[in-house]
Amino acid sequence: MGISIWQLLIILAIVLLLFGAKRLRNLGGDLGASVKGFKRAMHDGAAEGDDKQLSEQADESAAGDQATASQAASDAAGEAASKDKAS
Repeated sequence: MGISIWQLLIILAIVLLLFGAKRLRNLGGDLGASVKGFKRAMHDGAAEGDDKQLSEQADESAAGDQATASQAASDAAGEAASKDKAS
């Protein structure tokens, strides 16, 4: 129940007669350039999203490192204070 090869050839011949070979060639080139540009934009957008995600992860890890450093400093101060009280 699908379209046979002969039906496709007849449609192609009619389109070729209506538009001409030169116009179809230009149309194909324009379509190819559009698809190429779309793929490039999708790739650039994905790379930009990855960069943004990596910078957010770096910011989160830097905040975590600062929290760890401040916790370590407060622990060290607490130990020093408890040693002074014990002495």
